[in-house]
Amino acid sequence: MRTLDNIEVDITVELGATTMPIHHLLRMGRGAVIELDALENDPLNIYANNTLIAHGEVSVEEGHLRVQVTAKAQRRG
Repeated sequence: MRTLDNIEVDITVELGATTMPIHHLLRMGRGAVIELDALENDPLNIYANNTLIAHGEVSVEEGHLRVQVTAKAQRRG
């Protein structure tokens, strides 16, 4: 099992998405708000090495963001 200790996995949690022109992005400053296509209670997408593996929900606990896995993603193909 020690060989598993050296495997790197990038985890990404997607809260939502949007499309905007690059010139809008470049003009944004500190504190700018970007509207996403997801609502507050929509499930999050959780990726491992750019592969969707699960869905979850976010909460704030003692000032820290917490992501809880609620369901495994269905395999395609």
